Amino acid sequence: MAFASLSALTFLPLHQMASAGGGIAKTRDQSTSAIDLMLHADPVVQAVMATLALASIWSWAVAIDKWFTVQAASGRAKRFESQFWSGGPLEDMSERVTEKTSDAMARIFVAGSREYRDAARARTALTEPQANAIIERARAQMNVAVQRESTRLESGLQTLAIVASAAPFVGLFGTVIGIMNAFSAIGAQQQTNLAVVGPGIAEALLATALGLGAAVPALVFYNKFSGDIGKFTERLDLFAQAFAIRHSRRLSGGRED
Repeated sequence: MAFASLSALTFLPLHQMASAGGGIAKTRDQSTSAIDLMLHADPVVQAVMATLALASIWSWAVAIDKWFTVQAASGRAKRFESQFWSGGPLEDMSERVTEKTSDAMARIFVAGSREYRDAARARTALTEPQANAIIERARAQMNVAVQRESTRLESGLQTLAIVASAAPFVGLFGTVIGIMNAFSAIGAQQQTNLAVVGPGIAEALLATALGLGAAVPALVFYNKFSGDIGKFTERLDLFAQAFAIRHSRRLSGGRED
């Protein structure tokens, strides 16, 4: 009798262990890759993940385009500065540079040269007030051109700022939905094992990871390009000032450099 009782007590835990072992094996057989989690996630979480994936692709596209744009603008400006400070006559540069040029610094040069060309065509001696008025108008036009070039280079940075600031909160929304699904599964099945809560927790963590994966690169790119464009704008300002000084000397009858 005692042996039978012992056998029964022993068999029950073994049977339960076998059932648990089978459940663990089935759980391990289930794939937990990111793609499978996306495919089997809640529709709301899927929408969140798709939105974050598109935002990440969009921010990378903007960053790559901005990288080539800023690098090209800096290279063209360096070549134009070399020509400007080579000591050649400004009239020759004015004839070579057109308003349709793709060089930002050259467009500022053209904007400032208009007033000086008009003064040269007049072929009359300028009084000091007239010369000062020409210089002020040229400086104003170059300042407008600098702001226009800065605005052109900054286009797209707003996209990076939006992704960097909004993506973590969108990912947090997906995380909240995933946690809610996990608790709903616990209440429906009256169980708290890993097989019940695991998928919901995994969806929540994946949404968080996608949010951070979209936000962090966008923030890094935004800070980098904001600094690069700020430095390039200062460079254009310095060129405009140097150009105004060089022409003011010509109008006053002095040397250009």
